[in-house]
Amino acid sequence: MSISGFDDALDDEVCETFELSSVDVLDELRDKLPEVQGLSQIFRVLGDETRTKLIYLLSLRELCVCDLAEILEITVPAVSHHLRLLRAMRLVRHRRDGKSVYYSLDDHHIITLIRQAQEHYSEETTNSAKS
Repeated sequence: MSISGFDDALDDEVCETFELSSVDVLDELRDKLPEVQGLSQIFRVLGDETRTKLIYLLSLRELCVCDLAEILEITVPAVSHHLRLLRAMRLVRHRRDGKSVYYSLDDHHIITLIRQAQEHYSEETTNSAKS
């Protein structure tokens, strides 16, 4: 979206008049805010393209650190660093097999998140191409 298109979208969202909702409604909504606590940390971790690629690869199959480094064409220590952050967020898990360490996604929720983000991105690029 162009900057001018973005500005136009913002103009459409500005309140013409200020009408305060009921205090009860505002308090109810404020009380729901803790439900999203921690989500920004997950999105911040996934905001790095290398980590998103790791998640995507691990959604396809379990892989060892060496294979991940080879596929992404980065060093093993770099892969390990990213995986350590993903493990801290409980997005991936690991298992040892001799000297190798294999990684997989921790659960299906992250796969759903990645697939929905892919679907959304595909819709956006398809809609942009049609415009």
